Amino acid sequence: MANIKTLAKREEEQVRFGWGHALCAGCGIPIVVRTVLNSIKEPVVVANATGCLEVATTLYPYTAWNVPWVHTAFENAAATISGVETAYRALKKKGKVDGEIRFVAFGGDGGTYDIGLQALSGALERGHRFLYVCYDNEAYMNTGIQRSSATPLGAAATTEPPGKESFGKHRHRKDLTQIVAGHHIPYVAQASISHWQDLSRKVERAVSKEGPSFINVMSTCFRGWRHEAKFTTEIARLAVEARFWPLYEIDEGEWRLNYVPEEPIAVRDWLKLQGRFSHLFRPEEKKDVLAQIQAEIDRGWEELLARCKVAPTV
Repeated sequence: MANIKTLAKREEEQVRFGWGHALCAGCGIPIVVRTVLNSIKEPVVVANATGCLEVATTLYPYTAWNVPWVHTAFENAAATISGVETAYRALKKKGKVDGEIRFVAFGGDGGTYDIGLQALSGALERGHRFLYVCYDNEAYMNTGIQRSSATPLGAAATTEPPGKESFGKHRHRKDLTQIVAGHHIPYVAQASISHWQDLSRKVERAVSKEGPSFINVMSTCFRGWRHEAKFTTEIARLAVEARFWPLYEIDEGEWRLNYVPEEPIAVRDWLKLQGRFSHLFRPEEKKDVLAQIQAEIDRGWEELLARCKVAPTV
């Protein structure tokens, strides 16, 4: 089980992701990156898709990265890291490289759910040994809060704004975690910045696998979600409590539910904390949209319970 003192000691020994970045105060992304990198004992090589993480950590001539790091385009982070991993295996076979190295790719939901999905799927199917981490903030935050296929139903986005004839995004979000699970790779998981110990354990498990692994991490964006920055991790925690973002893993084909809320909250109680859903709570309240969102969460939760062989909730 992950231990905060162990992770802190690893950072004291080597700062892998440090100061000097320009990510917003209250951004969830650095929590993801530091937890992931500090949970890996071996040397690490990182590929980073274009996005908030990339542009805010490499302001020329400075960098926040203290590991071998490759910037790649929106669409090919998985292809890039699979190429690096292949070169490593070839060099190791020839005796030109010693020791174990772990390979990690980071991408946002835009660069993972959408633009980078083809490259990710190909790399997973080929069986390269790497960990792909999606920091999911549910929109194209870096370029103006445009909707992505990770944006939830009813959320406001600059490319799908609410108005007299619209209630925000008109479709449910894509379930990328289960799409990746369909590739039958050794390890797939869903995690949240609010449950760092769960995330750290999953990273340790993921990098121990001989083949590809994938972790989808909820990483709230206070600017796009429109809540106070100080509530970043609390908003993420409540997403888990509302069962909007279940914590689970698929380890060698075995589905495991990692957390079951004792008293789950209604999703509307989570939505009302975020300005991106405020239009759903005006006098002309969109009760049908709220009902659709809750129904989809309930459906997905019951389906997940069945997959994990957990008794249905009442």
